[in-house]
Amino acid sequence: MISLANAPLLLHGRNHHLPTKRRAPFTVRSSSSLQEIDKSPTTAEDSKLRSELCASVPFPPIKAAKRVVLVRHGQSTWNEEGRIQGSSNFSVLTKKGEAQAETSRQMLIDDSFDICFSSPLIRSKRTAEIIWGTREDEIITDSDLREIDLYSFQGLLKHEGKAKFGPAFRQWQVDAANFNIDGHYPVRELWGRARNCWTKILAHESKSVLVVAHNAVNQALVATAIGLGTQYFRILLQSNCGVSVLDFIPRPDGGSPLICLNRLNQTPGSPVATGSSGGRRTSRRIILVCQGSTQDSEATVSKLGDQQMNMLGVIQAQKTAELLLDLKVSTIISSPNNACAQTATIISQVQEAADCLGADCVPRYVEMKNIPDLDVAEIFQPSTKDTTDVSYLRPGWLNGLDDRVTSTLRERSGQAWRSLLTELSDESEEEKIVVAVAHPVAHIALIGHCLNLTEEWLESFHLDAGSISVVDFPDGPTGRGIIRCINYTAHLGRWSIPITRSTVDDDSF
Repeated sequence: MISLANAPLLLHGRNHHLPTKRRAPFTVRSSSSLQEIDKSPTTAEDSKLRSELCASVPFPPIKAAKRVVLVRHGQSTWNEEGRIQGSSNFSVLTKKGEAQAETSRQMLIDDSFDICFSSPLIRSKRTAEIIWGTREDEIITDSDLREIDLYSFQGLLKHEGKAKFGPAFRQWQVDAANFNIDGHYPVRELWGRARNCWTKILAHESKSVLVVAHNAVNQALVATAIGLGTQYFRILLQSNCGVSVLDFIPRPDGGSPLICLNRLNQTPGSPVATGSSGGRRTSRRIILVCQGSTQDSEATVSKLGDQQMNMLGVIQAQKTAELLLDLKVSTIISSPNNACAQTATIISQVQEAADCLGADCVPRYVEMKNIPDLDVAEIFQPSTKDTTDVSYLRPGWLNGLDDRVTSTLRERSGQAWRSLLTELSDESEEEKIVVAVAHPVAHIALIGHCLNLTEEWLESFHLDAGSISVVDFPDGPTGRGIIRCINYTAHLGRWSIPITRSTVDDDSF
């Protein structure tokens, strides 16, 4: 394997601080300020790190579109034991971890990756070797891709860490961005390393890149790419062998590339099979279901009218209903749009037939509701700045819309998001699962509200018809949402959207 030497640090992000009434303050992206960390630095070293984290230097221009596929390693022996690994190198893949890596290899087997970067740690390197298979090119190891450095915590079982370090361990759990151990701020250091990794990855002359690393560093890679600060640590889940995809698109003017999170944490297993997020039990969950494909397949804002699903859309809705059969859905909330209503009805019918299908021993009752605020069609009809129609699958699509339109979208989607949280607040059920069915554009806006992002960065996310995204609330609906996955399509089987498929036509650039 080739080892990549360290490169100079290049920072990216438009990270901004905006407190909310119900949540602790955390980084929010907007266009007006540059602040990241609440606590004032107490040493010269802290001051230097703070200044680095607050910088807003864009990524360098790229000549061609680049897709980067991030994979977390398979289950390790220390994962299985519940031991804190950090950047230690004593654990290896379990048999389950090897199997997960093989599943990921099959999922990515058709891709002609140009290059593979890997963490040098055994558990990640072995996962990379399994996925890389018989390809002739060598895997490049980079120490900046190692897992987060946790210093004295490393090697301890979690209950040992709690007993030995007390308040420090508690801070690691509840305020990781400001967590300090042995004179270090591990999460802040990790964000700096992630930005350094992007410098090297983007500098490589390749269009399709595989990166195999770890939970925390993959979170940091996703967050720094789309401009989220350290307060988003543990918000973007990375499961064992979970796959996340980022597209980097060159701008015609040669500036910093457009960056889009195509999907987050597509796992070898079902994303709804467990009731925990990052090891924390959750009894409150929102599942965002994108409507099935419609009769007019053009993905433009002028085609967002009230349409029926086509045959593919019906299949997508049926596949989603089958996936959700393992859950007892409490409420389905839908846009009144025809395709959304059809998708919601199919999910409801399968849920209520759970006893007949052998998924439950008693009949289920699912409450159905419509929310007009989830319907985005009327917002976009007169929306373009000129006569050119805008494709919401294209990076930078928001630039073709009037500010009034994007503001209206944020306002209405905000009302819809608050309605979903209100529905989730019902304490009459021990577990509450709310399914929301809407157009991909509406769900992108909802994800923006979950992350407290401003509307100009909605183009940082991509959703496909028939996909699902899952948000868990381990602290209840007044706490922060944990994004379990975004744009998951593996449940669609032969109709799933391949991870290696690009939404960008290189010729257009």
